Amino acid sequence: MRDVLDELTKHWEAGEAVGMGTVVATFKSAPRQPGAAMLVTSGGEAIGSVSGGCVEGAVYEQATQVLEGAAPVLQRYGVSDDDAFAVGLTCGGIIDIFVERVDQQSFPELGEVAAAVRAKEPVAVATVVEHPDPGRVGARMVVWPDRTSGSLGNDRIDDAVTDDARGMLASGRSGALEYGTSGQRRGEGLRVFVNSFEPPPRMLVFGAIDFASAMARMGSFLGYHVTVCDARPVFATSSRFPGVDEVVVDWPHRYLAAEAEAGRLDSRTAVMVLTHDPKFDVPVLERALRMDLGYVGAMGSRRTHEDRLRRLREQGLTEEELARLASPIGLDLGARTPEETAVSIAAELIALRWGGSGARLSATNGPIHHHS
Repeated sequence: MRDVLDELTKHWEAGEAVGMGTVVATFKSAPRQPGAAMLVTSGGEAIGSVSGGCVEGAVYEQATQVLEGAAPVLQRYGVSDDDAFAVGLTCGGIIDIFVERVDQQSFPELGEVAAAVRAKEPVAVATVVEHPDPGRVGARMVVWPDRTSGSLGNDRIDDAVTDDARGMLASGRSGALEYGTSGQRRGEGLRVFVNSFEPPPRMLVFGAIDFASAMARMGSFLGYHVTVCDARPVFATSSRFPGVDEVVVDWPHRYLAAEAEAGRLDSRTAVMVLTHDPKFDVPVLERALRMDLGYVGAMGSRRTHEDRLRRLREQGLTEEELARLASPIGLDLGARTPEETAVSIAAELIALRWGGSGARLSATNGPIHHHS
């Protein structure tokens, strides 16, 4: 829903209803992840995507029906011999899509959810997508770290979903949960989709050089909150890095330590050290490699890399800690320009996140999409 949240909120604030289809589960080579959504407005406009084009037509029809008063529905789409090119997924995957009507009556908390997302505060939306009692389908509860709003039926269900939703929110995951109809954790019959809106992950780019500018733009494109940091004020300026979330003048190691102390870094944080200067990169890498971060990479030649490892060993880093360093940074794409280098680094980030090999798909077998 994040990808259509602004449009959804605009229609909601205007008092207009929309039909919304949301991916709640995927299997095999599905094209979109849980949480991807598509809207259909009362004027017939389609916004967003749930499958990259495979089943949008069928979802459009169902969204139109719920706008006209039909009950919300959970529909599975996959390949079959009869209709693979009609409403199936030609990619070979399977997706479950929940289609519902959204307006101020059915989702009174949407304004608060949108405000939390804009403020980069964590919030999760839990929706009943399957239940033996059709009247319970579509029930919704909003879960913040410190409070909840709404109910899914009774206190036992609400308590179980609240605990699980907060766990998913902390790890940035969205997905479907199964319970017994009374909230039993090992039961079945009740299916709840939890859509997590965690704050965007951080990307810290150290070194205000031309490669940093390209990397910052790529990080923003990938959905990171990007900070460029350099101790040299003549280079670390907003005019040299337009569109970046933050430009900070500080010593890299000092800024990293302060952000960690403030609790603003986590296991999704990506750190890029692009300075090429030992007095900047060794102190910040020494600290970064001892933290629980998602990615730590450093730019430089293989000779620079060996010298950097020697200096880091002298600072007491273990071989296990050094093994976490992505250096030379990026995948072997033959990149030369700053923009090409940013693509190679982004490719490495994506491959590490999803377990990809970095090989050409035409030279591999098995699933195209990986799941972490």
